[in-house]
Amino acid sequence: MNFDIVSLIVLIVSFICLSVFIFKKIPQLKAMPEPEAIFLKKELKKKIREKTKEVIKERSNSLEAKLHKLLSKIRILSLKIDKKMSDWIVKLRERSLKRTKGLDEYWKEIKASVKKKKG
Repeated sequence: MNFDIVSLIVLIVSFICLSVFIFKKIPQLKAMPEPEAIFLKKELKKKIREKTKEVIKERSNSLEAKLHKLLSKIRILSLKIDKKMSDWIVKLRERSLKRTKGLDEYWKEIKASVKKKKG
């Protein structure tokens, strides 16, 4: 219990000392001039920004062109697949018609033979 009280007192005292120190230094901090960039001057920063904007625009244009080519190729591929599938569907319909004709003739023959036996 004593340890809790001591640690709380130390915490409060250190917080008060820190806040007093900060409030004493605030006017001095306001009076200080803003430091200029050590490595980059303002003109150099502007040039770098402009150059990066140009590069980004150029790359976005080339990216759009590549995307256009890719989408065109995908479209052509999908059209080819569609054509191939429609050919398959036509072939399947022809096969099914041939099979149904064969079955129809088979059943007609059976009906005719049954009529002959009855008649």
